[in-house]
Amino acid sequence: MEKASITHIHMNTIHTFPLHSHLFSQFSSSCNLSFSLHHSHTTFLRLRPSGRRLPSLNCANPEAAGSKLGAVDSSLAVKKQAADVSPELKGTSIFLVGMPSSLKTSLGKMLADTLRYYYFDSDSLVEEAVGGASAAKSLREKDETTLYESETEVLKQLSSMGRLVVCAGNGAVQSSTNLALLRHGISLWIDVPLDIMARDVSEASSSGSYPEVTDQLAALYNKYRDGYATADAIISVQKVASRLGCDNFDDITTEEMTLEALKEIQKLTRVKKMLEEAARPF
Repeated sequence: MEKASITHIHMNTIHTFPLHSHLFSQFSSSCNLSFSLHHSHTTFLRLRPSGRRLPSLNCANPEAAGSKLGAVDSSLAVKKQAADVSPELKGTSIFLVGMPSSLKTSLGKMLADTLRYYYFDSDSLVEEAVGGASAAKSLREKDETTLYESETEVLKQLSSMGRLVVCAGNGAVQSSTNLALLRHGISLWIDVPLDIMARDVSEASSSGSYPEVTDQLAALYNKYRDGYATADAIISVQKVASRLGCDNFDDITTEEMTLEALKEIQKLTRVKKMLEEAARPF
């Protein structure tokens, strides 16, 4: 069977990427698109970001943090920073690693939205590749090797593309092969306090009491921490709260975390540019 391809059009430059079938549905659902079928039966997609705006996360009082920015001002600050970063980023993809959390997901979607990138969740793609959530759960319990191989295949495809924000699963930091694939873009460790994640899990499911969930998450965190630490930068809720003089982590909004991520991305792109210039021959 022939594979679909993405034709990405940006600044009068056309880039064509192979798109496997389990990625096609993700593109179709997350982007507004038009497509045409050529005589070779290869599908070409002309994509544009959906333009959806995302609400703040856990923002009971937007003015509580030391930034003194209201919700509107925070959103404008994110847009301005994204406009400054985008030309320097030059379409480089961004991979988010770290423990699964609603904040990590919201941050990823907002980054994609403000940079006019496309958002993917690699765990969702892996589940599609192996036959669904139940199949993935079974492999996770009985045959992790096959699951990690699927994760590697998904990351190979995603890392060959540009202008993506990818929320990567824990399999992305499980092997040197996968870690090398993350080097095709910028990797950020989204570090969320365990108690916030435990509360999210406890409220969303009946998988155990809060202390039990906290212990389970702590074990997972310790297992994958070294892999997370290989990321190019850390975006820490605790660090942002400290910088803003905020005692309550729940007062930290998605906008403030996204702004922190954009600033770190800008630092990384500027360091890369300096290194490239230093390596040029006289």
